[in-house]
Amino acid sequence: MNFDTVKLAYFSPTGTTRKILNGIAEGFGAENVRQIDLTLPQMDTLVSNEVRDDLVVLGVPVYEGRVSRTAIARLKRLKADHTPAVIVVVYGNRDFEDALIELNDLARESGFLPVGAGAFIGEHSFANENRPMANGRPDAEDIAAAKAFGSKIRAKMNDLVSIDEMSLIEPPGNRPYIDRDRSAMEDKAASTMDEKCTLCGECASLCPVGAITIEDTVKTDNMACILCNACVKHCPEGARVVDDPMINKIVNWVSKNFQARREPETFI
Repeated sequence: MNFDTVKLAYFSPTGTTRKILNGIAEGFGAENVRQIDLTLPQMDTLVSNEVRDDLVVLGVPVYEGRVSRTAIARLKRLKADHTPAVIVVVYGNRDFEDALIELNDLARESGFLPVGAGAFIGEHSFANENRPMANGRPDAEDIAAAKAFGSKIRAKMNDLVSIDEMSLIEPPGNRPYIDRDRSAMEDKAASTMDEKCTLCGECASLCPVGAITIEDTVKTDNMACILCNACVKHCPEGARVVDDPMINKIVNWVSKNFQARREPETFI
């Protein structure tokens, strides 16, 4: 089977998932690559988009060993009909736990047929110079691995005469998925150091849930914030921070105990 177009559908607040998917598409070698960016709030009102005839690569970051809840709602707006898909999760060097199998189940529920899966590593959203967690990833080796994965997917698809011949993957993970009780975290959010802030509005434009508003000061809806840290990573003045004792304790533990480099895992 020949696919001239690859569609990349992703939720990628800090950009790492998007980078991996673009690497996969480059390795696949499609003539046309189309982007379906599910990151920003306007995607919550997206009219259900039917995705047919093309290969689709679905990508999300891993939050607490699962698919981001925000991403789940937006992915469900994509409706397929026996459409081949590659599913990809990106995590911050600790573990992807049940995220990949959860994404597999979501994809199948929406009419996709997962023919390949990958778990790649991206810089942890809470990483910084003092608290390294896969800093700078995906790096050149990760992108090379993504391209190689895309090439293997192309070879698999080229060997098929029809979609009915496809062998579907069953990625690792557990059902029921790992429980994530966020009751202790629901009011945690990024905040602004007013003395550094220039009210440029970059944080508000990047927030995937519209939790930030710019008035005389920057205001954050703590209950809406999903701690993706897009605002922290991309604030030009370094004015956005997450500074909470409980979060700091967790993140310091992750940084201390998961320094050994993890490598991408793929399933075809």
